Amino acid sequence: MTSVSVVTLARGRPDHLVNVVRGLAGQTCLPVELIVAVMQDEEYVLPDAPFPVRQIRIAHDALPLAAARNAAARLAQGELLVFLDMDCIPAPALVADYAGLMAGFDGLLMGEVMYLPGGATQAWGYDRFAAVAVRHSDRRGPPPQGREICADYRCFWSLNFAMRRATFLRLGGFDERYCGYGGEDTDFGKMLDQAGVPIAWIKGGLAYHQYHPHHMPPVHHIDSVVRNAQLFEAKWGYRTMGHWLHAFRLMGLIDDTAGRPIRILRRPDADDLALTGQQSHQPYANSASVIRQLEAAARPHGGAGRRDAVVAA
Repeated sequence: MTSVSVVTLARGRPDHLVNVVRGLAGQTCLPVELIVAVMQDEEYVLPDAPFPVRQIRIAHDALPLAAARNAAARLAQGELLVFLDMDCIPAPALVADYAGLMAGFDGLLMGEVMYLPGGATQAWGYDRFAAVAVRHSDRRGPPPQGREICADYRCFWSLNFAMRRATFLRLGGFDERYCGYGGEDTDFGKMLDQAGVPIAWIKGGLAYHQYHPHHMPPVHHIDSVVRNAQLFEAKWGYRTMGHWLHAFRLMGLIDDTAGRPIRILRRPDADDLALTGQQSHQPYANSASVIRQLEAAARPHGGAGRRDAVVAA
């Protein structure tokens, strides 16, 4: 059986990381280790596990997601790397699914993700998780079985995926110039596309995303989204995260005129946070629904008070 190292990035939310360890401890095929790239001053207090758990400290001033993933991958011992965000509880067959479906394939595999509402993890149980979890409306479902090649690198989300360690290191990993939230995963997908490394959806590799308050579009990360969009443009000739930039423009937060540097016009305020914030009854925050509201309010009948109308909605 292929040896598997699981890699996660961690900052805050200790209960979420405990649940990741608990989920990995119940795998039908255990990983050889869990490596936690810790982006805070203190290490975590974690439960005992039937595999080594290594915590490595990462400089964390600007949420260095790309650098943290690379550092953990370099230290990993397994032939296969499974990257799992700290808010994702692995279903019991996740490791086995990835190991089995990587046979005869040298590329990136994207596992399934289902989203849990607030309070769902207060009582542990995969049957319970399955009963209340929902699929993200902006994300397509898995193939009926096995692997299915994904022709659009922009579909790559980094919260639950796997690659051969040798391939990941040969390609150089994530571009560490990306700091903070946004863009580093699309850049990585673009790099794979340019290198001819296939990306595939799989049936399996299921993880349950744990609820935590969030904003979509991520107005709380506007600085890094703008900076990373411009880095992507300098590297590839066009901007990524266009849907978020579109929303920011409709909200009056930025000027993203083509051919010019993006300018932040004002800081997000309480109304912006209320509009984009995830509520406890929602399994996830949804950029598409916010953008629909903003676009409707921006039509001629919306008038000068369109932002207030959107917030009221």
